Amino acid sequence: MKGDLFSSDHMVQPAVTPGMTIQNAKSIKYAVNGDMLARQGAMIAYRGNLQFERKGQGVGGMLKRAVTGEGLPLMTVRGQGEAWFAHEAQNCFIIDIEPGDLFTVNGRNVLCFDSTLSYEIKTVKGAGVTGGGIFNSVFSGHGRLGLICEGNPLVIPVSPQQPVYVDTDAVVGWTAQLHTSLHRSQSIGSMIRGGSGEAVQLKLEGDGLVVVRPSEATPQKAQQH
Repeated sequence: MKGDLFSSDHMVQPAVTPGMTIQNAKSIKYAVNGDMLARQGAMIAYRGNLQFERKGQGVGGMLKRAVTGEGLPLMTVRGQGEAWFAHEAQNCFIIDIEPGDLFTVNGRNVLCFDSTLSYEIKTVKGAGVTGGGIFNSVFSGHGRLGLICEGNPLVIPVSPQQPVYVDTDAVVGWTAQLHTSLHRSQSIGSMIRGGSGEAVQLKLEGDGLVVVRPSEATPQKAQQH
């Protein structure tokens, strides 16, 4: 059988080493030799001897979603084999986290991660109940974190001299050394009269990086996640 579909651009190759790699722009391949974690429902194919188990909430297996506060269930993948993960054809990226690193990420952007990483659910300081992204997870340890994003993300440097203001529905994550607070860009009177529709942002100050996706979460999208 011939055709562009069967070219080397689309044909998967056997994994050379265990762990996470980018398969293509929309999927991540994980060569499992032990265990790893992924969001439930994100596995699109696998081969080998793998078991998929729901990860309970009792040991912190629920990542809080920023927009609605609902949970993102995780699953543990165990055994030896290869698994492919994706979610709604969103773009995939991998972050290498080293000892001493802290990365705060919105749960809706988590696809999969090494079991050597630790994560803690935290309330975003300064966001309050009205701040959109009130629950995020802080990852630490040593390993790789697979993220998804609608479109190609923007990585914006933050410095003490130049704080960055981000839409709470668009932020993916940031280096955890940054300080957060809620910022209102309009007066109440302006909001009542219509305004720009961008009345409240998350202000990030300090020295680090913030990652923003080129789209905002909508209630319809949030309900599907």
